[in-house]
Amino acid sequence: MTELTAYPGFSVVGADLSPLTGYLDAGISSGARWFAERTYILQALLASLFTWGVTALGASLVFFVKRMNQKLLDAMLGFAAGVMLAASYWSLLAPAVELSDGYGRFAWFPAAAGFGLGAFTLTLSDKILPHFQLGAEVRAEQGVVTTWRRTLLLVLAITLHKIPEGLAIGVAFGALAAGLESGSLGGAVALAIGIGLQNFPEGVAVAMPLRRVGWSRLRSFWYGQLSAVVEPIAAVTGAAAVTQWLPLMPYALAFAAGAMIYVVIEAIIPESRERGNTDLATLGAILGFIVMMILDVALG
Repeated sequence: MTELTAYPGFSVVGADLSPLTGYLDAGISSGARWFAERTYILQALLASLFTWGVTALGASLVFFVKRMNQKLLDAMLGFAAGVMLAASYWSLLAPAVELSDGYGRFAWFPAAAGFGLGAFTLTLSDKILPHFQLGAEVRAEQGVVTTWRRTLLLVLAITLHKIPEGLAIGVAFGALAAGLESGSLGGAVALAIGIGLQNFPEGVAVAMPLRRVGWSRLRSFWYGQLSAVVEPIAAVTGAAAVTQWLPLMPYALAFAAGAMIYVVIEAIIPESRERGNTDLATLGAILGFIVMMILDVALG
């Protein structure tokens, strides 16, 4: 693990802050070392609990804001789309291709097959289960008409789209545990941070519409954070599965990428542009892509 360099001493308004920065460095180094020494299952669990917590943080805005500025929300959704696109390539697809060198001239097959299967699985799920657009009114359900309660449909829809994110975190830490050259702790952490960043606007986009139709703040928050409860389960499952069947690793990585990009194209991008804030959504997506790219390169 790369040692963190100490900050040089400096002062603000005559106060020497070098002890404070020294404690900060020591705390970060100790935390990073402790995390690196955990088992891959626990690492995946902790990383996915972080992403769940960020979703809850986004949903908690219902306690402080009466109505979210729609332009800001659309820019945040665009940012989420950019993060997911970048994470799908650098943290999932690129390693999947690297792991497929043994296939010779068919090295493209595992990534292509896994990617297609991931997208197809989400497509099939959307046709079987009713689903909502992010941020849409609770009354505006799409898909198969059922008598299920609308609240259950909303949570099921977002939960369905959270599964590939949890799987992506799990297979990233699973690749590290398997000793694969393409896996790195920094890359797995960068992926978790990126998914966490894009979970914040998704938490907002679930909780705020519920509040707008008259739900209590507590109930809106509860269902907003509940949409990400599946991420730790999927992460632990993915980490355990790929280490047991190493030949499936490139397929698993590409599967998570295909499912995530399906969510971006089918739900997040259309929702971010639906109210005419196309420029803001596009700039948000570009910024999110850049941020995730920097995270992956810097940490990976």
